[in-house]
Amino acid sequence: MERVKPASLALQAGYHKTYGKRLQTDLIRDRWLYLMLFPGVVYFLLFKYGPMYGLIIAFQNYQPASGFTGSEFVGFKHFIRLFTEPTFVMLFKNTLILAVYNILFFFPAPIVLALLLNEIRHKYFKNIIQTLVYIPHFISWPVVVGLCYVLFTTEGGIVNEIIKQLGGQETNLLMSAGAFRPMIIIQQIWKEIGWGTIIFLAALAGVNVELYESAVIDGASRFKQTVHITLPAIKSTIIILLILRMGSFMDSGFEQIFLMLNPLNRQVGEVFDTYVYSVGLAGGQFSYSTAVGLFKSGVSLILVMLTNWLARVFGEEGVY
Repeated sequence: MERVKPASLALQAGYHKTYGKRLQTDLIRDRWLYLMLFPGVVYFLLFKYGPMYGLIIAFQNYQPASGFTGSEFVGFKHFIRLFTEPTFVMLFKNTLILAVYNILFFFPAPIVLALLLNEIRHKYFKNIIQTLVYIPHFISWPVVVGLCYVLFTTEGGIVNEIIKQLGGQETNLLMSAGAFRPMIIIQQIWKEIGWGTIIFLAALAGVNVELYESAVIDGASRFKQTVHITLPAIKSTIIILLILRMGSFMDSGFEQIFLMLNPLNRQVGEVFDTYVYSVGLAGGQFSYSTAVGLFKSGVSLILVMLTNWLARVFGEEGVY
């Protein structure tokens, strides 16, 4: 093995010394920026990275009185139980279908709305529309579900009253298994579509106006300008947000689905989020519920890595 020469060691020591001085200079010069960063770092350490230590209970028969160190280690017992549960196939299927519906219908919705808003030339009218579509984001899910019940209930609901006035027969959509998933997706789109347009509108603001002017001279229609200029300009933003979206692919939204569930639609509406609450947390089975959550996180991690790899294969930068 070749020995490192004293000259090389001296060069390395000089490099580290220079790097340390430069780092110290940067910290002093940009101290206020680092101070602004400090609360965010503390937040992530305390509430994101710190609780990850608790994942150990997924491999234990956790007892609160015994703590992390005193609980019995059981290995993959809870994961085996999850995969052998009679309801696992139903839970996985329901979660997967809702996740795919989210990607197919909910994810593109803010992009389409941002493109439409970008075409509005009257600034005052555009601001009004943006405000109206932003407002539902600040409405809580219990209120949204309550509005849904008021609209579709068979006991004086507006929708069913209109159907009866038109000579039709009222339908109890709230108890219909077939209507459950479309209603979930429609609620999500109505509530979050406006908020999701913020990033895309910011990306659209950075598109070079001269490109549109050149396209007009060449006789390109508004549709062709959108296809050949606007969409390629925000393609990288769309791909990055899609990759990040994969991180929450298995998260169906506990609060919304829990409030919409009833005995008649539970077969198509029960997902891992509601299952963890009803079986794990409400039943005091903390280790089992942690194992279910860890399984979901593992699937999402694999999807993020796969999507990022595909993005890089097709020439995009990806997240990492």
